[in-house]
Formats: sequence, structure tokens, C-alpha cells
Amino acid sequence: MADLTLIIGNKNYSSWSLRPWLFMKHYQLSFAEKRIALFTATSKAELADYNSNYKVPVLQDGDFLVWDSLAIMEYVSERYLDNIGWPLDIRARARARSVSAEMHSSFVPLRSELSMNCRKSYKGIQLSAAAEQDIERIQSLWQSCRAEFGAGGEWLFGEYSIADAMFAPVVVRFAGYNISLDGVVKDYVQTVLEQPCMMEWIAAGQAETEVIAENEIDAS
Repeated sequence: MADLTLIIGNKNYSSWSLRPWLFMKHYQLSFAEKRIALFTATSKAELADYNSNYKVPVLQDGDFLVWDSLAIMEYVSERYLDNIGWPLDIRARARARSVSAEMHSSFVPLRSELSMNCRKSYKGIQLSAAAEQDIERIQSLWQSCRAEFGAGGEWLFGEYSIADAMFAPVVVRFAGYNISLDGVVKDYVQTVLEQPCMMEWIAAGQAETEVIAENEIDAS
């Protein structure tokens, strides 16, 4: 039995924590969960032993530590899931890695203007041109992945993959900020929102009471 512990932040806000938690839950991998509320007087002390520069998530596998969402999912896929995290087809796999890496490193305006917040629902929020471009780019990526590689199922590459987990926080943002969607993009968002483990995470985030002021958007 794997001796795994996933150290995460607030479920209401921590988009990076959501990714590996969702991936591991989807594949029914057994793990303990340690939640550390972020931006409190004790956060740094609680995270000091994990060698992650005081960031979450961190996976503890016995005495071995892995940090960063993408690194954790790749490690789990290779060690415990027979590499199921990436598509088997070489082209689909390359594309899945490309879009996951782009999600990992890009879309700063979107992240800045639309913080993940499971408790809130906004309408009519004004976005910068850069954030609008991010939204258009993400929708274009989803459309192309579904059109080229998604015939085998309802996920971006047919079967569930690391790419779906990487984009899951964007789905929460699109839903929470009522971003106008249609067609295959709207269908994909609904697929993610109806994923049982996603529903579990959102419910837990909504039940939290901590408030991180910089992650709260004034949409008035």
C-alpha cells in the first residue's frame, strides 16, 4: 500500500493544490491529505519541513518529497498508475504535454484577474484585453484537443489525463465568473464540473471559512 500524503492549501483558493488532488482522486489512489491554511501566521512554519519554498502542493511518499503540481502528477502516474497520466498515442501525448506546459507557465492575466474562488459567483466582471485573449486561447486549445484527439471519450484527449487536471482550475474560474461559453467548450466545462471528485473539492472549498483578501475580487 502506498504511503502517500498530499499537502495542500485552502480548497477554496488553491488552484495548484486542486490539480494533483483531483488527478489522484480520479484514479482512486489512496492517500492521506494534510491541509495547511495559507497566508496565516503559522503557514511558513507548517510548510518549512517540505523543501518546497513554502509552497503547496507537496507529495510525501514515505520519506521522499515531490513538489509542484505537474511534477507530482507525473511522479504518481509513473510510479503508481503505469503511466496512465499521459495519452498512449505519441502525438496525443506530445500535445497533452504541450497544453499542460502552457497552462503551467502562461495565462498570467487570467490568473491575476480571475482568482479561483469556489464560494463566489460573479456576473458582468470587466476583464482586460489580455485576460480576454487568455480565455480565447484556452477555448481554442480545448476545441483543438477535443477535435483532434478526443473521440474516445469526454475528456480533452478522450480518456482522462494530466491535461484535464491541469485545466480544472480554469473550469472553476469559467463557471464562477460566468464566462460565456458554447459548443464543445461548454460541454467540456460541464463534464469537469460533474466529475465526482471535483464536486467533492468544490463543496469542501465552499465550507471553508478562511478569507484571503488578495484572492477576493471586488466585482461591484
